[in-house]
Amino acid sequence: MKILLLGKNGQVGYELARSLAPVAEVVSLGREDANFMDEGGLVDLVKDHNPHIVVNAVAYTAVDKAETDEATAYQVNATAVKALAEEAAGSKRLFVHYSTDYVYDGLKDTPYLESDACGALGVYGKSKVAGEEAIVAAGGLHLIFRTSWVYGSHGHNFAKTILRLARDREQLRVVGDQFGAPTNASLIADVTSLILHQYALNPDAINGKTGVYHLVGGGKTSWHGFATTVVEEATKVGIALKCETSAITSIASHEYPLPAPRPMNSCLNSQKIYTLFGIKIPDWTYYIPRFVRDLKEGEFRES
Repeated sequence: MKILLLGKNGQVGYELARSLAPVAEVVSLGREDANFMDEGGLVDLVKDHNPHIVVNAVAYTAVDKAETDEATAYQVNATAVKALAEEAAGSKRLFVHYSTDYVYDGLKDTPYLESDACGALGVYGKSKVAGEEAIVAAGGLHLIFRTSWVYGSHGHNFAKTILRLARDREQLRVVGDQFGAPTNASLIADVTSLILHQYALNPDAINGKTGVYHLVGGGKTSWHGFATTVVEEATKVGIALKCETSAITSIASHEYPLPAPRPMNSCLNSQKIYTLFGIKIPDWTYYIPRFVRDLKEGEFRES
């Protein structure tokens, strides 16, 4: 079996290149190899490699920039995805794609279910909804994983930004009235690998299971809670920081205005993955120790 991975250099793609290696032959391509501004070229690329599975980890994720760069956001997150999904459907390939909590408006009081109606607030979320709808309309075998608050030791993300700031500043102000589940890129990659391993052993294992799945860390916290947990764990492992957890102040969203609106509730219910695939999702805090240890050994290593 052969897997074509698109987006090998992103946070999730980087981890997927590792996690998918034991599942099948993997061809990993970056944006320099797969141009999402040219959907015709993308389709030809897939046909040339002729994989059994296409895993798309490419996305336009600049949430605020998308408000003024709508055309590019839709090209990458919807138009190119539509072309890939239609090619996969026509060639009987399994298409795996990643989406986001931003497809919701965040007004629900409880964690969102896959069956809840989308209501994206900004351009980024709306472009991701359009991509999801295009995949479903293509009618092929597909798995769409909605995730949230993604972080990891590779790439740029909130957790790494907080540690950089905590290294240079004695006080931090972090939004405390938006809630969700931080999700490590390794968790996303590992769950994807487990499901595709089931498919590789028995392609019929996916029958009746095509569709959307929420894939996020268990439990919930705020951005402020996420920040304090990361700083606390980093301090434990000896990363030198100027800011202590007690000096991280919780603020309201309106005190930190941004161009794009954010959902106040980004909590997603991941029970469906356990019900249909038997995969238990750990609490969001599970990956934090490994994350900070990796940083200590890498870019945050003390001189």
